[in-house]
Amino acid sequence: MAEASSDSGPDNSRKRGDVSRPPLSGGAALRTPAAESGSGAVQLPAWTKALGWCGVAGLIYLLICAVSIISRGFAGLGTDAAHTMFAFAAHPWVGLSVGVLGTVLIQSSTTTTAIAVTAVGSGALPLHGAIPIILGANVGTTVTTSLVALTFIGDRTEFRRALGASTVHDFYNWLALLIFFPIELIWHPLEHISGTLTNALYGTDWLPNPAHFNFIRAATRPVEHGVIHATSHVSSTLGPLFTILIGAALILVAVRYLGKLLKLLMVGRARDILIKAVGRNAYLAMASGMGVTVVTQSSTITTSVLVPFAGTGVLPPAQVYPVVVGSNLGTTFTVVFAAFAGVGQDAKIGLQAAFVHLIYNLFAIVVIYVIPLLRPVPLYCAENLARVASEHRWVLAVYLGTVFIALPALVIVLVGVL
Repeated sequence: MAEASSDSGPDNSRKRGDVSRPPLSGGAALRTPAAESGSGAVQLPAWTKALGWCGVAGLIYLLICAVSIISRGFAGLGTDAAHTMFAFAAHPWVGLSVGVLGTVLIQSSTTTTAIAVTAVGSGALPLHGAIPIILGANVGTTVTTSLVALTFIGDRTEFRRALGASTVHDFYNWLALLIFFPIELIWHPLEHISGTLTNALYGTDWLPNPAHFNFIRAATRPVEHGVIHATSHVSSTLGPLFTILIGAALILVAVRYLGKLLKLLMVGRARDILIKAVGRNAYLAMASGMGVTVVTQSSTITTSVLVPFAGTGVLPPAQVYPVVVGSNLGTTFTVVFAAFAGVGQDAKIGLQAAFVHLIYNLFAIVVIYVIPLLRPVPLYCAENLARVASEHRWVLAVYLGTVFIALPALVIVLVGVL
């Protein structure tokens, strides 16, 4: 089939949607993208390609800065609201909703988890009440990636591919929650296993604090601080709002021009190398996602950077999927490493909360990805949502607004307040 599609004549440019399919086998599949890309991009001079790759690096740096800027903006806008919501978080369903909605407001699952740990350490929240918050935070952190996918909304095919790659993270986390949240409510395995690990390892101090080696954060801090400083002269409410808008604008610029450059550069050998690195072995791709997330200390950054590759057809959602799973696990290691460096009355509780996050994601990988039965479900849901949303754009707004904002808020009001 791959041979046939590459030999189908000069009108291959109208079949861009086929690029998103995973390679079928060997060299035949790898020759297809080059044929579909046209000869113009392949014949770029070497110095032009070098400048193009420098531009790609710069735009990826800008995208990472933009995600950090939006997170800082949401933190300035929503931290107080998240703290207030913890007063209602003793009920597990309310705690779960607080975890989702609080992370959507703050745009940092680590921050949401830290607030929950602080509440436990101060006696305001029992440990079993913090666990639903942590599970909810695991879901709420996926929203930013959808913002990156929205930058492709002008092209139906690219939007479908980008949205399919970005929302596979959503459905993977929702499926994990659907499986493990009821189990935790009944038998409390996460609480028991994390408690055993914490008692065995607390105080050993055998892991370094990753904050001391966060080179990505150090590289992006000047841009992030520059934007924060520029917006700090307005009111405490408008400042964070302007920060969020600036971050969103930077994402729009970065993804738009990153997509254009990738279409020109990701052909021939460059494309083959990326497909081999990510698509040849799912578990190596998972390890890559985990490693990149440990370095960047943000699963959102890892997944957001992949969306432009998916939108332009370089990587199909099926190849992004294992990288997303690995990034989900990578962000838990960061919290565990940092928890070992913690001191004070809530340090032990913080380590146990970090282990809850780690064990939960390990179990999710085994049950959803390693066992083949459930593995296709997140990808199937993501691709079908993307297909429908590409035809009816309002569907995405309803999905995001309902699942991440309206439904959690409704549970907090009905169960926690009334």
